[in-house]
Amino acid sequence: MKSLIKILVIAVVFVAVSCNKSTAPNYQFMPNMYESAGYETYGEAAFPNGVEAQLPAEGSIARGFVPFDIENTTEGYDLAKTTLMSPLDSAAVDLNRGKELYDIYCGICHGNKGNGQGNLVKREKILGIPSYDDAGRAITEGSIYHTIYYGKNAMGSYANQLNEEERWQVVSYVLKLKADLEK
Repeated sequence: MKSLIKILVIAVVFVAVSCNKSTAPNYQFMPNMYESAGYETYGEAAFPNGVEAQLPAEGSIARGFVPFDIENTTEGYDLAKTTLMSPLDSAAVDLNRGKELYDIYCGICHGNKGNGQGNLVKREKILGIPSYDDAGRAITEGSIYHTIYYGKNAMGSYANQLNEEERWQVVSYVLKLKADLEK
């Protein structure tokens, strides 16, 4: 009889323990912290006036951005070609850094020597990349910088990839490649 009582007590304890679910709390204090209301990114709750995105203040300039005063027109290109000069002095020009940046951004099309025979041209993915030493192509510091900033023809702008100092380093390296090709 004593063993039957022991078995019955063990069974009751086992049932009581097995029904307890300790992973879920019984009460939720501040349920908003557990189950938050989801808002649509540009929905009515976030922007009740119907604004799709917040526009920057008029006349503001992004941090680290230096505006370029010459326009993206043919006249602007000609103006840059004749008047724009590099602000870097000869001690600040780093041709090794210019080569690194040129190889990353320019060499795939223009070729590592500036002869217009990059990998994409060799594979005939793009056509018509002229060499830097072409006679009809009188490139200057200003025209190279303008082209890097705005792009030209099929070439897009690299203003977002290169900051102002890096663009001038690439310009210096392109002029070195042009001088090497003209020898």
